[in-house]
Amino acid sequence: MPEPFGPLPAGPDPGAAAAPGPSEPSEPFAAEAADPGAGPVLPAARAIPARPTEPPRIPAPTDGSEGVPDGLVRAPALGYQPRFPDAPGLNWAGPNDRWSRAWALETLAESPRTPPAPAALPPAPVEAPTLRDIELIRASLATVEPVADRATAHFYALIFVHHPEVRALFPAAMDVQRDRLFRALLVAARNADRPAELTEYLTGLGCGHRRYGTLSGHYGPVGECLVAALARYCGSRWDAETEVAWRRVYGLVSRIMIEAAERAALTSPPWWQAEIVSTEARTPDVAVLTLRPDQAYPYRAGQYATVETPWWPRVWRHFSLATAPRPDGLLTFHVKAVQAGWVSNALVHRAAPGDVLRLGPAAGGMVVDHDHPQDLLCLGGGTGIAPIAALVEEVAEHGAAGRSVEVYYGARQQSGLYALDSLRRLADRHPWLSVRPVVSAQLDADPGVEIGDLPEVAARHGRWDRRWDGRAAYLSGPPAMVRRAAAALLRAGLPTDRIHHDLTGDLAAG
Repeated sequence: MPEPFGPLPAGPDPGAAAAPGPSEPSEPFAAEAADPGAGPVLPAARAIPARPTEPPRIPAPTDGSEGVPDGLVRAPALGYQPRFPDAPGLNWAGPNDRWSRAWALETLAESPRTPPAPAALPPAPVEAPTLRDIELIRASLATVEPVADRATAHFYALIFVHHPEVRALFPAAMDVQRDRLFRALLVAARNADRPAELTEYLTGLGCGHRRYGTLSGHYGPVGECLVAALARYCGSRWDAETEVAWRRVYGLVSRIMIEAAERAALTSPPWWQAEIVSTEARTPDVAVLTLRPDQAYPYRAGQYATVETPWWPRVWRHFSLATAPRPDGLLTFHVKAVQAGWVSNALVHRAAPGDVLRLGPAAGGMVVDHDHPQDLLCLGGGTGIAPIAALVEEVAEHGAAGRSVEVYYGARQQSGLYALDSLRRLADRHPWLSVRPVVSAQLDADPGVEIGDLPEVAARHGRWDRRWDGRAAYLSGPPAMVRRAAAALLRAGLPTDRIHHDLTGDLAAG
């Protein structure tokens, strides 16, 4: 849940299939930041219930004929026998299960010392914010920014004390989540006067929040707690006019997110379960995982999926899909274990065949337009080569249609170019594809491997400053590399709308 308002409100790690990112230190829950004495006292008799010793068994797959009432459509026979019954019970302690509900309700609800919730004023009508509203919101955010950590901690404390049922939607450690909230508020404020961009951003958030178990009814309490927290930390900048502005904007934000979630619910589940069928170590810190989802998983080459593991419930990370859609439905991810990356380290060093992961819907706009063929310039750094390889594979399947594809593949050491052989085999079969390997920290690389920073090496070849008509660039890898490459392309004259990447605020999370 990477964004506006946490799992109530919350990109990719192209490096996760793309790249490293923010660290994940553990800190106390935000609720601990509440004023001393304001929170409830937990009697010993109402302590956290003991964790069950075994997860529930997942029913074994059948041919669809057993136990189906007359008149209902029978499911087709499965062509495989997944090991779900023998795998860890993913989400048996996840959002809204009975253990999470017990944790929240039995420790916080009905406490006599719980302070009154922020008063719920009549909601402002849902309408587009005025220029004055935008001015007030930006001014109040500028005031809160220096104390954003305390303001967001207070916001979550209000939610968890007054609406304890919501706690089960969030990860155990709230430090990363608190940062995401303020980043999301800034994004919303900066785009408040650009309705198309704001709607696109919030639509993605609304759809993504389904995987946390977020319901339409959660948005109202979240809004009240947000207003109360902002009022406390804005000081003299907060007045009745500012509150009306925030209520108007939040009403618009929540409406867009709710409507997006409701539309998505008509066509897809909030998540998929996927069994790991193979793991392959490519380097000491990079693994290629192949998964079999429990049902068809729709996506396009170049997109990414959010992944939750059974070892870190409610912690989701983005990983790019490394192949074009396959007839057998299998999915492949390239994962680099980043420093302090909970999910990436678990996937690289702990995951094994038979383990079950949970996937959110595919997302991302780094896709190729096959109706209007363009020459492609692709830069993939580290595991950022995963979505680039998927794009190349998709172009090969559709036919190049006269387009050329130039791939620059970079790593620090030549040993990090783990996908080079497969890319070269593709280039041998397809004359429209060229592959140029680059290393930045190894002077004795093999012939044919260039030395230097990936964007700089690509720029040295001199094709960036030629005719740009019909060319598009696709960038994936560590955030710093993507930013440098995008800046170099802009300087060379490539229009912004032809530079594609999925560098988002959540890219760095591991």
